[in-house]
Amino acid sequence: MPDSMVKQGIAARFRGFLPVVVDVETAGFNPQTDALLEIAAVIIQMDEKGRLYPDTAHSTHVQPFAGANLEQSALDFIGVDPYHPLRAARLERDALGHVFKPVRAKVKEAGCTRAILVGHNAFFDLGFVNAAVERTGIKRNPFHSFSSFDTATLAGLAYGQTVLARAMQAANINWDESKAHSALYDAQRTAELFCTIINTWDEKCGCPVSSQAPSA
Repeated sequence: MPDSMVKQGIAARFRGFLPVVVDVETAGFNPQTDALLEIAAVIIQMDEKGRLYPDTAHSTHVQPFAGANLEQSALDFIGVDPYHPLRAARLERDALGHVFKPVRAKVKEAGCTRAILVGHNAFFDLGFVNAAVERTGIKRNPFHSFSSFDTATLAGLAYGQTVLARAMQAANINWDESKAHSALYDAQRTAELFCTIINTWDEKCGCPVSSQAPSA
């Protein structure tokens, strides 16, 4: 492993970005109108040998924003009652703050410039995060607003599988269908998948090194 990679760690591996796996559970497919109901983030770190691993996880239930659309078919699919008294959901702004604060701290600790969202069909998760940020007026969003890493694409390349459960099986990662569609569970398993693919690539092809900071 090059000395520069050892010295700069994960910041060098991804051009100054810190990968953070995000999964959201929602009440539909439209980030502008449908409620964000759960959000989870798993921060990715690098060990002394240059291998990635899932680190801390942060998650919360989210209260539907005022006027949010709630598609019953979506609620049935994820098994969520948005107004259950024991759900302990946070207001949308507070929920984002709960997740963003530790992400910002890890970005700084790692010497990175921003976090980059990793997701399975990442455009979906990033779209809901961006819409919630806009609604709540949060100014310190740690995530890049349009760049992302998509594990559906990566798994399609690595294993010929784009469905998360099938990609897990191909990667020999445990998958419990009964726990799926929980933001925390899906984010944790997606983090394992991302690390497995990147680590396998680096072992077989070598680690690319870049000390350039991202321009946008």
